Amino acid sequence: MLLTITNAPRDYAWGSTSLIASLEGRAPSGTPEAEVWFGDHPGDPSDVAGGGTLDEVTGGTLPYLLKLLAAAAPLSIQVHPTRAQAREGFAREAGMDAGDPTRNYRDDNHKPELIVALSDRFEALAGLRPLADTRRLLAVLPDAPGVIALRARLASDDDAVALRDAIAWVLSGDAQAEVDDIIAAVSQARSEEFSEPLAAVRSIAGRNPGDAGVVVALLMNFVVLRPGEAIFLRAGLLHAYVSGLGVEIMAASDNVLRGGLTPKHIDVDELLAIVDTTPGPVPVQAGTGSVTDYSVPVEDFALRRVQVDGAAAFDVTGPTMVLATSGLVSVESALGSTAPIAVGSAAFITADEGKITLRGHGEAFIARPGRV
Repeated sequence: MLLTITNAPRDYAWGSTSLIASLEGRAPSGTPEAEVWFGDHPGDPSDVAGGGTLDEVTGGTLPYLLKLLAAAAPLSIQVHPTRAQAREGFAREAGMDAGDPTRNYRDDNHKPELIVALSDRFEALAGLRPLADTRRLLAVLPDAPGVIALRARLASDDDAVALRDAIAWVLSGDAQAEVDDIIAAVSQARSEEFSEPLAAVRSIAGRNPGDAGVVVALLMNFVVLRPGEAIFLRAGLLHAYVSGLGVEIMAASDNVLRGGLTPKHIDVDELLAIVDTTPGPVPVQAGTGSVTDYSVPVEDFALRRVQVDGAAAFDVTGPTMVLATSGLVSVESALGSTAPIAVGSAAFITADEGKITLRGHGEAFIARPGRV
């Protein structure tokens, strides 16, 4: 089976008013367009050409959700649980109303993610910066009381423990005066070595005045991705997308624990129970050559980027999607069906097809279940 699927952009406040429209070659709608979902998620299943939605075809069994994501403002700082943590948390909250804003676990699944940049510059916060580097960064900030207090909390010999203590303190609600001090100090700091992360945190602070998450962002790695580059975000890893257009794929889950830059509920104790505060860089995966298979160490999904120039054949071993992101690309099934894919839309292919051929000239992403 070969189906064409589309969806309407979701209008989250942080979304871009132009990036998705520009990708699709149409006029902007005038409202934020943050995400386009391709999948059978019950919150917004894809529309199938000719009628119906994808969940009616799949029965809601897809293990992944594919998205176009366009950020004009930072998303909330967040972390996702392991599958074991999700199962325990979901069982613990079984008596809570599904719509309760204080509920942390919406299902019993983990939510690893991969983001691939489409725009010339995609900015993200990912993981906690090596503590020696953060100490050097804090040294360039003016000696305000809040800065001095943060330096003291990060002086421990155990980096993970020091960072956990600092995050707990910042998010506790008892350190607002110190948070304000630190944010003010960042606005005054200048450093050639840390110019990009300081500029990013200043911009984040401008959009989130007085938010304790600004200080958490100050402790995180600032990552800039170029087209085709990607980062994988494992369970327990703090992250936040800041700006840009990308293709995102994730396990089919809604489990999010937030750590700032949001008016939504922040459960500090639960966040600290699942976050991994071990510092270190998050590897950036390159997107070079005509075909790139990104390293994704989970069974829920895999993602392949293809620069189509003529024809290229690929095996289909499970429910597969092909998302077109530039040029003119069509999909031909082994059973003889052919479907052009407009940029910003996708094709869904069932495993019985066995093989597909991409034809044309452009760029496409192939999503499928990952390794077992």
